[in-house]
Amino acid sequence: MPKKSFASDNNSGVHPQVMEALAEANAGHCVAYGNDPYTEAAREVFKDVFGPEAEPFFVFNGTGANVSALASLTRPWNAVVCSDCAHINVDECGAPERGAGIKMLAEPHVDGKIGPEAIERHLHCLGFEHHSQPAVVSLTQATELGTVYTPEEIRAVADRAHQAGMVVHMDGARLANAAEFLGLGLKALTVDCGVDVLSFGGTKNGLMFGEAVVFLNPLHSDIFKFVRKQSMQLHSKMRYIAAQYVALLAGDLWLCNARNANAMARLLAEQIAAIPGVEITRPVETNGVFATLPSEAIEPLREQYYFYTWDQDLPEVRWMCSFDTTEKDVLGFARALAEVVAGH
Repeated sequence: MPKKSFASDNNSGVHPQVMEALAEANAGHCVAYGNDPYTEAAREVFKDVFGPEAEPFFVFNGTGANVSALASLTRPWNAVVCSDCAHINVDECGAPERGAGIKMLAEPHVDGKIGPEAIERHLHCLGFEHHSQPAVVSLTQATELGTVYTPEEIRAVADRAHQAGMVVHMDGARLANAAEFLGLGLKALTVDCGVDVLSFGGTKNGLMFGEAVVFLNPLHSDIFKFVRKQSMQLHSKMRYIAAQYVALLAGDLWLCNARNANAMARLLAEQIAAIPGVEITRPVETNGVFATLPSEAIEPLREQYYFYTWDQDLPEVRWMCSFDTTEKDVLGFARALAEVVAGH
């Protein structure tokens, strides 16, 4: 068997309970496009978790979730305030600009995060026809650097956005990992903090495919079914996405998966901290470890374990842990890292 990858939590397999749910959903015929008992059960689970006003819509992938969510919240002259390292700004190949026709107002980050001042800097152009009009602020939880917004930080941004008539979107591809780190529920990091619309991730936490756009403020959900269809994100056999979310959210599977991924990242950080020539560069708060190491050691290590180089100039690499990463995987990786660095 190939060794575990430390490149991305997308590289992991499917959790056995999720696979069982897919197999159960595969029995017989169901009405398509979400008019099925699995999708209805998933909608109820989301309401149990996020509150009775939550309206979930299932889509194919994370980029589709972000772009369709933002498209439903904006007009072509609008803009979205986000961190300059946000996934929607860096890693979606211009999909928000092309798919939603909107401008990204990328603000400098501190440990991956932005605050109310990021909104403040763009309010002077409200009503001025020569400037794109900021309509949405998007927060990434956990951030692209593995760091976590506290509830107080989210609320501060949300309050300023709402005062300015803006909507708060959260890219929650790793929301489960952030909640586990803080010891809070999913609602406490979203609804209770003023988040209006959530892109809720599943594939990074044990699902095979599919994400959810969750309207936490029902005032913004009216047109989404049309946007989803035009965005080519309406799955005809929706029961297969929905059944996975029932398995993930009806119990504590989401938390167990996130807990293991986070714990393995902490273990990895502990194991490599004393290796000469290796320096951890970011706070290890969720399931990612960022580090610098001698550039000549990167490729020999990558021949054994696949991972990504995050910043070519430093060079800084990123090592991600998953729900199925084990202590044996981490210890083996740490030994290989020590050996490769020592040899160079």
